[in-house]
Amino acid sequence: MKKGIHHDYRLVVFQDKSAGLVFLCRSTVKTPQTIVGTDGEEYPLFSLDISSASHPFFTGKIKFMDTTGRVENSNKKYSKFRDTKEPQ
Repeated sequence: MKKGIHHDYRLVVFQDKSAGLVFLCRSTVKTPQTIVGTDGEEYPLFSLDISSASHPFFTGKIKFMDTTGRVENSNKKYSKFRDTKEPQ
């Protein structure tokens, strides 16, 4: 790799603010905040608004709409308009 053209790839702590989840992984994200890890080392800290620990899809709190029957309901609702239409 060429020197000086790549971002600084280092260990970064990501913290979900709403769920309290904290995980350490490698990233090139730039952040002025730091945190001391469980091993005593100081790592850059990046705060997340949402992660898999707080997202409704992954926590099972998402509400799915019932999409079955929508076509049938539409056909039933508008069938009276199609049936009364004069053939050309």
